[in-house]
Amino acid sequence: MTQAYIIDAVRTPRGIGKQGKGSLAHMHPQHLAATVLRALKDRNGLDTATIDDVIWSVSTQDGTQAGDLGRMAALDAGYDVTSSGTTLDRFCGGGITSVALAAAQVMSGMEDCVIAGGTEMMSLTGQLMREKMGAGIKPPIMGSHNDRLQQVHPQSHQGICGDAIATMEGFTREELDEVGYRSQQRAAHAITEGRFAKSLVPVTDEAGTVVLEREEYPRPETTREGLAGLEPAFAKIADMPLDASGTTFRGLVNRKYPDLEIQNFHHAGNSSGVVDGAAGVLVTSADYARKHGLKPRARIVATANMGDDPTLMLNAPVPAAKKVLAKAGLTKDDIDLFEINEAFAVVAAKFVRDLDLDWDKVNVNGGSIALGHPIGATGSILIGTIVDELERQDKRYGLVTMCAAGGMAPAIIVERVDDFVD
Repeated sequence: MTQAYIIDAVRTPRGIGKQGKGSLAHMHPQHLAATVLRALKDRNGLDTATIDDVIWSVSTQDGTQAGDLGRMAALDAGYDVTSSGTTLDRFCGGGITSVALAAAQVMSGMEDCVIAGGTEMMSLTGQLMREKMGAGIKPPIMGSHNDRLQQVHPQSHQGICGDAIATMEGFTREELDEVGYRSQQRAAHAITEGRFAKSLVPVTDEAGTVVLEREEYPRPETTREGLAGLEPAFAKIADMPLDASGTTFRGLVNRKYPDLEIQNFHHAGNSSGVVDGAAGVLVTSADYARKHGLKPRARIVATANMGDDPTLMLNAPVPAAKKVLAKAGLTKDDIDLFEINEAFAVVAAKFVRDLDLDWDKVNVNGGSIALGHPIGATGSILIGTIVDELERQDKRYGLVTMCAAGGMAPAIIVERVDDFVD
């Protein structure tokens, strides 16, 4: 089987995902995607007529984020019209899936050069939902078909799910706050040391003026005492009626776990940040790379997808990690670095505890609590982050995984290389 190599990975800085506050919030999602596609082309001297496909991830494919962003952004970036493009949605996991599909196409021999990645402007997603509700379109939870689905697989708000898991698993508020504090401290250290510089590309406007060239979300001044003083974020919405029957987010979890008395643990300081951003990863065969004078940075060893309980939603990363390790013929002890997306602190805490990992190998440069989680882009960001860090530490294997809505988790293992292993 042909090997699939990561030649390069780039991303934008993450801007605060709030209209009127974030530096990227006024921009078009297509522009952010085109920014990283253009950077991959320029950094690697790509003849875009030789790019077989662009596989892009966007979770909220509506409004300005609709319309096959992969194809439109490639055209916006000046790619040859023969470079095709498609767009997918696996909720939070799409940024890993886009890279996994690129690898599969290359490894099967069907294609030789694919760019994978994702974009999400969370500054837009809240407004898009408000516009839908204003137009009389009901939230999915209230639709008649989904009402039937909710009887079989009740699916609640992700923050309530995080609190439910923390309650069931016996985590304390202090343990989860420590995850948030660690994320901020590690991200601040990574930024100070320039650990993200290799992959980071500035966002400019149409006139070429720099709009954002640094991470905008981190709060390095965060203290344990400050985190302890924050009010739980999901306590009020847990019991908010969602329809005429009085269904609540808490009630949806209790349909399946009737004896669970959900405690509220998560807040803004131990949950992922709302941000805008985009990322791209260049994946090729060895033959393509040699022909075009490109040097590999990593080899894609294995990918996997896993489903788990949709009601708890966030528990699939551990079984996904075990599955991808088995596919790769590796054990957790073979992995030098892990990236588990910090959707909520309990996801990372449970991942480390259940796999009996050392925090010194997990999210060493912080995570989405400190840096933010641009839904469709995050998986591609984490893949680039782990390749950069494997190189910096001169390590070999990295594993990336993350929870996704519907109770899913994709996972990927990469191996740092400095030459082809075909």
